[in-house]
Amino acid sequence: MKLRASFLSRHVPFSLMLALVAGCAGSNEFSDLRSFFDEVAAEPVMSVRPLPEFKPYESFKYGAANLRSPFQAPLVIASRADKPPPGSIRPPANHVKSYLEEMNLATLQLVGSLELRGQYYGLIKDGEGVVHQVGVGAYLGTQWGRVEKIEETRLELVEIVSNGGGGWLLRPRTIELIGTSEG
Repeated sequence: MKLRASFLSRHVPFSLMLALVAGCAGSNEFSDLRSFFDEVAAEPVMSVRPLPEFKPYESFKYGAANLRSPFQAPLVIASRADKPPPGSIRPPANHVKSYLEEMNLATLQLVGSLELRGQYYGLIKDGEGVVHQVGVGAYLGTQWGRVEKIEETRLELVEIVSNGGGGWLLRPRTIELIGTSEG
């Protein structure tokens, strides 16, 4: 029996492979495929069209950032006893704008405060994540917002905004320290 198993294990795989190879040798099954490839190879070679030229991206600068949001109710300003007479309110003349005046007030955040010699200074983070130190009298935002008072957790300022009729109004604003209630 050992002799038979040894004979089968040696000669059967070889004979099986020989039969498979012999079966594939003279086949003419792929003649249509060969003729198709010959036809395609005989066709003239066409050139590839160049890629279209794309215009460079032109950025868009949003111009309504300084206007009131249409989704917020109009601001009602109560009249104050110390209110200046109409017509005397104007944006500062010959005022050179600082870096923080180029940014919308909504993008500025109060992230802390410092007390030096009894006076508070606010730490304002701009839209790019840079922190700036501001004191009373500094200007913030695009509407001539002048800092009037700085406390430990809040910064009060007054903006000069158009009244829509050619005049100007004072608009008080508050920037609260991050993590405290909004004002």
